[in-house]
Formats: sequence, structure tokens, C-alpha cells
Amino acid sequence: MKTNAGALLSSLRIDRAADRKISIQLYMGLKEILLSGGVTPGDRLPASRTLAKEIGVSRTTVIDALERLTADGLLEARVGDGTYVSRALSGRRPVRPVSLPVSAPPASPRLSHAATHAQRLFAPRAWLPHRSQAFITALPALDLFPMAHWARLAARHWRSGREQVMGYGHPSGYQGLREAIATHLNAARGIKCDPEQVFIVAGAQQAFFLISTLLLNPGDPVWFENPGAIGARNAFVASGASIVPVEVDDEGLSVADGLRKAPHFRIAFATPSHQQPLGHVMSLTRRLALLRAAEDADALIVEDDYDGEFYYGSQPQPPLKSIDTQERVVYVGTFSKTLFPSLRLGFILVPRGLVRAFAEVSASWLSGVPTVTQAVVADFMNEGLFSTHIRLMRRAYKARHDALIEAAASLAPAIEVRPTSGGFHTVGFLADDADEDAIVAGARACGVVVAGLSRYCAAPIGRKGLVLGFGGVNPDEIRRGVLALETLSELMA
Repeated sequence: MKTNAGALLSSLRIDRAADRKISIQLYMGLKEILLSGGVTPGDRLPASRTLAKEIGVSRTTVIDALERLTADGLLEARVGDGTYVSRALSGRRPVRPVSLPVSAPPASPRLSHAATHAQRLFAPRAWLPHRSQAFITALPALDLFPMAHWARLAARHWRSGREQVMGYGHPSGYQGLREAIATHLNAARGIKCDPEQVFIVAGAQQAFFLISTLLLNPGDPVWFENPGAIGARNAFVASGASIVPVEVDDEGLSVADGLRKAPHFRIAFATPSHQQPLGHVMSLTRRLALLRAAEDADALIVEDDYDGEFYYGSQPQPPLKSIDTQERVVYVGTFSKTLFPSLRLGFILVPRGLVRAFAEVSASWLSGVPTVTQAVVADFMNEGLFSTHIRLMRRAYKARHDALIEAAASLAPAIEVRPTSGGFHTVGFLADDADEDAIVAGARACGVVVAGLSRYCAAPIGRKGLVLGFGGVNPDEIRRGVLALETLSELMA
């Protein structure tokens, strides 16, 4: 099989009833494609015999058109190699604006009432980054990921049976991965569960959307940490839920504040292991109070354990799900932080009473995650590579956290950077009269990315601050980032 048979030119049309000769039609059609950017300079065109067969004309006609275009300087003929788009076309193609009649302005389709309502309430959510730099919050340590092991496992599966990796996978997820996740949760997180309770989704964001679709009616009150995770909040907003901003203190989500505002809530969203974005760990007392409140209200709790694997002490607080004896907690996990974001792989651990509903919905309209991706992750876990990687990352994030805390001492008192006991971001509080937006913009101008604390708030909290990610960059880059922030001292005063 030839590896490069030339560009596909399926848009060429020959009208045999037209007065214009076929050779002219072919010449003009190819010229239009070349000048409009339909092919890229340096691209190989199909052989004359191939093109003639594909568009149903004689080879002589094709050769004539190609020779004319070569004479025009639009094509280059290479003896024994073929015909290529001339590189002289680079940067010289005309920009052809789309012109619409004045009487026909662009249509503006009407959105649903739900979408229109949600658009007004969505929190601004910046495009998530793909390149590490100080102090991006969403990226793990990509520089430390074991690519060689990953490539070996991926190659193994691509060499296996085609039906196994290329067909439609099970809508609830690859069984091997569901079993590996259940085993890991039992051993590492203290959560007793069956693989049938685990549903594989395309990242945590799809998990939140699926949960809100199944469990919420428009107007249902949802307790939400304030400040809290932006993506999750937007998913609940899209379902038409009524977001109830609940205060967060040093013990985590304030159950007392939630009960004052909405005692008959339907769902409570929480990040107990490492509050997003403040970094607090929910106390055991607060966890038990939240479980009692959910039982009293006949409500559910969505636990987002996005980076709970990464803690710096000898023993972390157990997940809320591990002490859930009444089946009230829907547990959401993601591999975006433990492995890497472009996997687009997460999972939901649902109470036993919801297994059937989630299975039916998954089978009805979820497209699922590529089976080969799930199979590679399953092997990565089963061969011990996942646990090894987690241990390495805990040490790395601890070192990067310590580098930030040490370097950030020079920012005091303008920025009070708080130590954290886990994860790979923390928060730096600003003075009450500081201009948070101006500091964020100034940092970006210095090549440093920080997020303002207000972005995470559904209601004002009376504090200003910056969310600082340290996991994706090494200690030297962290120190350079702190030096850049020092130049903004006038904005922080």
C-alpha cells in the first residue's frame, strides 16, 4: 500500500452538459482548490491515472490540466516522484470573505430556555492549558510521566485483535478498567465497592453533567462550595439547578450555613480531600455532619476527589465515600490529575441503588471512551505502574510545594501564600484593597499565569486572592515565577 497516494480532491465536479470543455472545467476546478487553500503547499497530488479514475475523465485530460497549472507556477512536477503543490503559494493566497446579501443577515437560531438561562449564570472558565508554566493550576507534572512504559502498553494493545480495540466498547466502560478502579479504591482509598458500581466517562466534567441530568430537576437546590470548582458548577447550572453558595471555612463546607440557606437540598457538592480552590481538608466532624444532613433531607452528596491521591502527611483523611454507610455519596474520580489531562478519562462510583439507572442511561446515549485507552490504563494499574507513579508524584509535589512556600516568603505581606497538605495548588491571599484583576493581568504580562480567587465564587466571600498551581513546573521555574510576581508589588499594596 502506498503511504502517500496524494490529496483527496473529491470536491471536483465535471458538468458534461455544460458548454465549457471538460479540460477547462478541470483546470479551473483545480486552480480554485489551489488558490483557496483546499490543499497545502508541498502536498502531493494524486497520480494522473488515479485522478482520472476518481473523477471519471481521460488521463490525457488530467495531464493537460496539470501541465497548464505547472506552467502557471501553481504546481511543481518532480521527475519520478509526482506532482506537488507549489511552495510559492505559501502566504500568497487571497483571503476571500464570505459575502451575504444585505437582505439575508446571518441567522441567529433560537436557543432553548434552559440554555438561555444557563448562559447568564455560567461562571467564566478559561480554556484549560496544554503547556506547563508557573502558576497554572490544572496541569500535573507532565515532565515526570513514564512515557516509555505507556508506549509499551499502548503498542501491546494495538497489536492485539482488531475487534478488541477498534469496535464499539461497552457503554458503561471496559470491564478490566472498572475492576482495576474498584480494586484500587478498596486498597488505596478505603472504599468498598463492586466493579458494577463504576462507570467510565470522558473526564470529570462529563461525570458532573451526567449526574445532574439523571438526578436533578430544574430548580432543585444544590449546595455548592463557595468558592468552588467552576466546571462542576457550570454542569449543575446547565441542568437548571438552583445553586446555593455555601460558605467554606478551615473545616471545609459549612453544613450549618447550608442548612440555613436550603435545608431541603437535593445535592451537595463537595471536595473534602482538598477543597477547590482553598485547599482545606474537611474535618471528620464536618464529614459526619454532611452525611447526616443528606440523610435528613433525603439528598445525595457528589464528592469530587480530583487530587486526593496526593497528600504530604503520613495518613490522609479518608474519602467521604469510605464512611458512607447510607449510600448517599456519588464519588467522582479523574485520571486527568493522576496521569494526564488529554486522556479525557474519569469515572463515577454510584450507590448501589443507582447502578441500574446509570447503566440504562450509559447504554442509551453515552458514546463512551475509546476502549484501547481504557485497556492501557487498566494494564498501567494492574502492573503496579500506577501506584509507583503516585508515590513518585507525592514526593515531587511535596518538593515543589516546599519550593513555592520558601520562595513566596519574599512576597509577604502583599501576598500571604498558605501552605497546603495535599494536591498541587494553593492560595495566596491579598489585601482587601488590592486590585485582583489588575494583578492577574500584570502577572500574565510577565509570563506568569495566576487565577483570581473571585473566579471561583458564586457569591462574594469578602476576600481577595490568587490561586497558585505548583505541580506542573519544577522548583527553578517556581522561583522564577515568584520573582516575576515581586515586580507587581505596586499593584498589591
